[in-house]
Amino acid sequence: MNPRQYCVFGNPISQSRSPWIHQRFASQLDIEIDYQAKLAPEDGFADAFKAFVAAGGEGANVTAPFKEQAWQLCDRLSVTAKDSGAVNTLFLEGDKICGDNTDGFGLVADLHRQQVQLIDAKILLLGAGGAARGVIPALLNETPKSLTIANRTASKAHNLQNYFSDPRIHACGFDELLAGSFDVIINATSAGLARQRPDVNSSIIGTKTICYDMVYQAEPTGFLVWCHDHGAGQCIDGLGMLVGQAAKSFSIWFSAMPDIEPVIEELRRLLIQGK
Repeated sequence: MNPRQYCVFGNPISQSRSPWIHQRFASQLDIEIDYQAKLAPEDGFADAFKAFVAAGGEGANVTAPFKEQAWQLCDRLSVTAKDSGAVNTLFLEGDKICGDNTDGFGLVADLHRQQVQLIDAKILLLGAGGAARGVIPALLNETPKSLTIANRTASKAHNLQNYFSDPRIHACGFDELLAGSFDVIINATSAGLARQRPDVNSSIIGTKTICYDMVYQAEPTGFLVWCHDHGAGQCIDGLGMLVGQAAKSFSIWFSAMPDIEPVIEELRRLLIQGK
């Protein structure tokens, strides 16, 4: 019997750890899969996914810059995907393309794993792109006291505020952020990948503030180094989120949730070793 075909679409995509992660999950649960990383043209995602399905593909993960295009492609959307306006997990039901978003699950699961208190927390989300949009529903479900969305271009933050229309959401530009009243700060910009950070004032960080970067590297990201240097109580990168959202995708496809802990530990070791 041939292995079942899955993949991750992105542009760029060569850096993706998703094939390695999903092969580990498959080994745990004794499932035969062939999971590849696929580069799609920026204006050709829908055609690339349909060609993959025509060749026997059963489902796919979707990363930047295609999450909103994937949302538009779907015939059916989960409540989470509908609310977030972005899709990172595609699967088929008959001839229908179905979409879900597991990013928020991965983020919240990792924050819980690190004993981060979200109930009644004052949360600051930096960035207003697809990464931010995808996790807002899951964060709101944790019943925070407030969720402030800050972006370099304030109008984009206000657009998200209007889209979700929740009284707990506030929106502003980076330059409008007030001094340190946040319990949790989450960086949803891509600045960390370039060892940079969002252009925000260090006064937003208190001694008990927990800072989370949704990206990860072998070394701490530029954002987390900056947070640590300005006295943050705890600094966490997005490796656990990556594995957690992948596990949720895997469970959607195969109706079985893999064990994420050994995969997180092994991936961390590989990063430190430069592999």
